[in-house]
Amino acid sequence: MDVLFYLLPGVMLAAALFMIYRVVRRWLQMRAAWNSGLTAQGRCLRMFTTTHGGGENSRVRTVLHHVYEFTAHDGRVVRFEEEGGPGTRLEGDLVTVHYTDGRGDVVATAQAPAPVRQAASTLGLLAFLGVFAVFCVGFMVTYHSEDSGSDSSGYSTTMP
Repeated sequence: MDVLFYLLPGVMLAAALFMIYRVVRRWLQMRAAWNSGLTAQGRCLRMFTTTHGGGENSRVRTVLHHVYEFTAHDGRVVRFEEEGGPGTRLEGDLVTVHYTDGRGDVVATAQAPAPVRQAASTLGLLAFLGVFAVFCVGFMVTYHSEDSGSDSSGYSTTMP
């Protein structure tokens, strides 16, 4: 039964650390695309939504996706998908795409540069995930210190 008190917080900690990695990675990608100075005219090829949840009394989450295509300065045609974006952007609309120049891995976004807003939201999310991760570690450490102070019969072996 003790393994449950280590396994569950451990899995939650791993999920929080993975989310931290994804948030920082996306922040760096967006920053690189905006700071590269490379822009191109792109076109929205497709717009669709995905929904998650809705079972029993759970909340439904809808995410808007856009698929864009543009021609990079070296003549390559690049197609990418991006979550979010304005709901008023429809198929066929022309957009300005900010992108990085890479050998095979081009990072692109059709979102207008907003570094302060993105930094604030990223730092807020990282603060929340950091507190969550510290709570998970604190729970495991507290449980371990409480568990090591008792013998197999459940009685404390330490003297007051």
